[in-house]
Amino acid sequence: MRPAGLGGQRRTLKVDYIEETPVKKALAFEVEPEVVAAEIDKRAKELARKVKLPGFRPGKTPLDVIKRRFHGEILGEAAEAIVNRVVFEELEGRGLRPLAPPKVEEVKLEEGQPMTFKAVFETLPIVELPEWKGLEVKVKGPSVSDEDVGKELERLREEASRFEPVEESRPTQAGDYVLLDLFWKPLEGGKGGHDENALIEIGNPGNHEQMNKGLEGMNAGERREIDVAWGADAAPAVANKTVRYTVTLKGIKKKVTPEGDDEFAKDLGEFEDLAQLKDRIRSQLQSAEQRRVDRETKAGLIEALAARAGFEVPEALVERHMSARTENLARGLAYQGIDPRKVGVNWNDYRQSTRDDSVKAARADILLDEIARREGVQVLEPEIDAEIARIAARAGRSKEVVRAQLAKEGELSALAARLREEKTLDLLKSNATIELT
Repeated sequence: MRPAGLGGQRRTLKVDYIEETPVKKALAFEVEPEVVAAEIDKRAKELARKVKLPGFRPGKTPLDVIKRRFHGEILGEAAEAIVNRVVFEELEGRGLRPLAPPKVEEVKLEEGQPMTFKAVFETLPIVELPEWKGLEVKVKGPSVSDEDVGKELERLREEASRFEPVEESRPTQAGDYVLLDLFWKPLEGGKGGHDENALIEIGNPGNHEQMNKGLEGMNAGERREIDVAWGADAAPAVANKTVRYTVTLKGIKKKVTPEGDDEFAKDLGEFEDLAQLKDRIRSQLQSAEQRRVDRETKAGLIEALAARAGFEVPEALVERHMSARTENLARGLAYQGIDPRKVGVNWNDYRQSTRDDSVKAARADILLDEIARREGVQVLEPEIDAEIARIAARAGRSKEVVRAQLAKEGELSALAARLREEKTLDLLKSNATIELT
């Protein structure tokens, strides 16, 4: 326990430092009654200048009347002002750096009595760094087969497919692509919808069987109602509901996929023949495999390093990782055009499901930061500039615009931290034993 100054005044307060766990700390405060009384008077005077009470002229209401009339409000404001002042002064004076704003607990404040409360917070643990050189990890080595090249070529051919009208006049059949105007509404009631020029492949396994059957045998211009009973695994808006689709056939189309030959390669604009296209595909797949190996190697090294350390991880860091993982999933869905609020995900449950992985990730953050500190790993401005240039090139924007946006969003420091972590992982990798299987 030690006396401490309060905002430059001669009065003192008593502060106990409590180390509840290696990462959870607390400061227990006792503020003298004179300081509390002065703060209460200050708040009462400020309130007296603003309020109007019957029987008193504005600004002339006695303080004892103000204190009785607004007792709870004045005590609350006085407590908040004292807490805000003394907690951060004490933290700074002791050189303590909480990972998140302290939580104030057990506040007791009455006129004429000392004010007592606790400020609870977390700090980084003192890390006994385990031996990090010579870590061992097994990773599946890079592999690109002729089959892989063929699958990628097939994907490019599919992307280049075009849809042409079926010339003969006939009813629809399995395998046709039908162009429809489509209305739908649940028979049990609820919101429906409309889609113009929907293109659906009859017989596609991704369609409901009742839809596939209902679309067969239609003629151009025909209108038809198709009832589809969706199961529990369907989209939330239609799950366990029967939906009536009113479809109007506008046309029948067939998909024409180009042959995988020299002409197809030339049509892509960069290649003289199919062999050259396949060489490019193989090179790109090999680069992707090398990136996969690098990711999996670093993930394995982090796992091996974290397994050698058993220190307590601050909850604040775990919470950050849980939030980031949840936000990343929601952002990914939104990027695909899916409303995260309508996918039937219990986001609180999902967030909690990431706890174990988040604890590991937070522990890895602490370990990598400690290695970087001890080994003097730094990120220089030219490295940050080069990374911004890469981001700008991928986004098709100027480097200056990207830098300005990152600065505005406060992301430059996060970018530097990520680069520092990557350099530290490269250091781990260069000192590790890696077996490619």
